[in-house]
Amino acid sequence: MLLAAVDAWHSTVMADSSDWAFPAELQPRQDELAFDLDAALDAMVLLRADVPEDAFTAQILGTERVGNGIVIRDDGLVLTIGYVITEARSVWMTTNRGAVVAGYPLAYDQPTGFGLVQPLAALGAPPLARGTAASCNAGDAVIVAGHGGRAHALKARLFAKREFAGYWEYVLDEALFTTPAHPQWGGAALLGSDGRLLGIGSLLVEEKMGGDTIQGNMAVPIDLLEPILEDMLRQGRAERPPRPWLGMYAAELGGRLVVAGLASGGPADRAALKIGDVLLEVAGEPVSGMADLFRKVWGLGTAGTEVPLTVARRGAAVRVKVRSADRSDFLRKPELH
Repeated sequence: MLLAAVDAWHSTVMADSSDWAFPAELQPRQDELAFDLDAALDAMVLLRADVPEDAFTAQILGTERVGNGIVIRDDGLVLTIGYVITEARSVWMTTNRGAVVAGYPLAYDQPTGFGLVQPLAALGAPPLARGTAASCNAGDAVIVAGHGGRAHALKARLFAKREFAGYWEYVLDEALFTTPAHPQWGGAALLGSDGRLLGIGSLLVEEKMGGDTIQGNMAVPIDLLEPILEDMLRQGRAERPPRPWLGMYAAELGGRLVVAGLASGGPADRAALKIGDVLLEVAGEPVSGMADLFRKVWGLGTAGTEVPLTVARRGAAVRVKVRSADRSDFLRKPELH
């Protein structure tokens, strides 16, 4: 019943993405909650980012990006998912009360995926209290919400807490997975039963659960923010050595780990790795999956470390040495106008 309602709603959204609402039966109700729902939802903002066409991420992520953000401090600081604002030339935020305010893309932390935006004028939106993902368990009822009030808030269920590995050289030791799925949850808020922020929406996923495939959304646990927040505010990124980045997009196909893409001009591209190469070893150690691959690369040292890879190409083992880099060196830095 719930999935059927979501499917019907998806058709409506695709027809007119500027004017939509979840069906009433999918929206959270105040009489079922122990916190002020409208006050929590008023912390959400709509983010629109403009990115130059020659930006490093423009070809993959586009030049006009739209997502959500959450006010997390009294000064209006907004937390979002970093890909929305990466290399942004300008950012505009819209509150539930209709205020439109310019923002400065203050920080982006690649290992977690968090991004911060500082409003350049008063937003007039209340901050949302942060909770902890450790307080929730698979099976718990949650709310996922973006900008737009109750119409854009969804009753959901946390169906898994587990490791997540993304092809863009990204690993979370424990991510949060919710259902039903929704295509527009980038930077949205995952709220617990007490109305506190548990995580930030990232992307659509398909998860294997037993013999079934479940469509859902992955969220980054809010617990990862506290240890790095002050660093991000002070210097735009966390105070940690930059990880070695290869610019290689990996995919698991038929039980094998394959090079599915290369960042143009990135380290792996310059080292003559080929799309279709099967990844076998890092520094002579066999790799057992995407997360294991990236962890073995990161375990060799910091950005700039030479990474020896063994790949299978046309039936032969080929050894390739990739001089890694700091991914942030390839990204356009924000400018304050």
